[in-house]
Amino acid sequence: MNRFHVERMPRPELDLAIEAAAREGWNPGLHDAECFWAIDPTGFFMGVMDGRVVGRASAVAYDDRFAFVGLYIVAPEFRGLGYGMAITQALMRHVGDRNAGLDGVTSMVEKYGRLGYRPAHRSIRHVYTPRQALDPDGRIVDAESVDFERLADYDARHFSAPRPTFLARWIAQPGATALAFVEDGEIGGYGVIRPCRTGFKIGPLFAEDERAADALFAALGNHGLGGPVYLDVPEPNRDGMALAGRYGMTPEFECVRMYLRGDPGLPLDRIYGITAFEIG
Repeated sequence: MNRFHVERMPRPELDLAIEAAAREGWNPGLHDAECFWAIDPTGFFMGVMDGRVVGRASAVAYDDRFAFVGLYIVAPEFRGLGYGMAITQALMRHVGDRNAGLDGVTSMVEKYGRLGYRPAHRSIRHVYTPRQALDPDGRIVDAESVDFERLADYDARHFSAPRPTFLARWIAQPGATALAFVEDGEIGGYGVIRPCRTGFKIGPLFAEDERAADALFAALGNHGLGGPVYLDVPEPNRDGMALAGRYGMTPEFECVRMYLRGDPGLPLDRIYGITAFEIG
């Protein structure tokens, strides 16, 4: 008789989960595993059949109010057999009474809806290849030169929970560039570009207005010359969609942001690029 159970991943197994994401075409960052693990080491689960891992997923808890679900992948030969649902139930137990978000592919929206998740908006992945460095805006500075508490506070105003431990690792990961827009001593936005299996991804890209977003995007693009460079824009942000169009970015892929206990009402007009589909 086959014996199946769900258990928490040890840290090395997360590297294999990222490899599985790469095989699915999700193009993860080169150092995503270390950054994701810092959010909540207890939030990663795997389904095991007679010693073989047949599926993985995460439900990282940022605090006692908000979690984010991602990295849900069941091996193709084990799909449709109920193993994914067993993993999902373990995730739901870990989420508990928290609100939870996820970015689901359109084919999975109905399934997530049966679990209680409700759509909030679409996010559209755009891609382009920057060929020429652009003149930097004088208000763009290295994000690590900004007081970290102020940067973490700015980040928290654009996310559903404070995430300073994650943020510290995200902006300092190898090969990444983190920039901030600072005017009259005030943070007007910040963004990160990180190396991925293919090219680079910009995320997050938070900005008070379109001029700050444009300056950050251009400066970040200078670190992705030769690309491709990807940006995941919340569709309700019309300025963000227009920015992608101005730079000749091509829509490539979309996800639907869903929440388990109600839309938290993030300021989407200031979110020009989400951090990552896997962790919000």
